[in-house]
Order: sequence, then structure tokens, then C-alpha cells
Amino acid sequence: MVEKTIDLTGTSTISIEDAVSLAIRRASVTVKKIRQARVVEAVALVEDDAVVRWRVRVEVTFVIQDPIHE
Repeated sequence: MVEKTIDLTGTSTISIEDAVSLAIRRASVTVKKIRQARVVEAVALVEDDAVVRWRVRVEVTFVIQDPIHE
């Protein structure tokens, strides 16, 4: 098995977990066999002294599909 890792950024007004989920859901439209997501960075975006959004950077790892060896 061969895996590939890509960097994604997700943003949510709800939570860090929601930002991660949004990034994974969007990636899964074109990337199949996602195996893991590692949160590399989480940032609170602040306006008027209040957190208004969460932005996360995630490393998403998925299996490279190889029809010759499957």
C-alpha cells in the first residue's frame, strides 16, 4: 500500500472540530480512501475582541489507488 499526504485548510464559525470535518468532507468529494487527518495548526480568528471563526490546517493522508496491484 502507498499513501499520499496533502495539506488542507478548513474554516468554521462553529468549532475546530467542525472546521476539520468540513475540510475532510470537501476533500472526500475527489479524494477516496482517506485514512487520517492530523491537525497541524488551529487558529482563532478574532474581530471586535471575540472569536468569530476557527481556521485549521490539516494533513490528510489517503491511499493511492493502484488498480494493477489491487
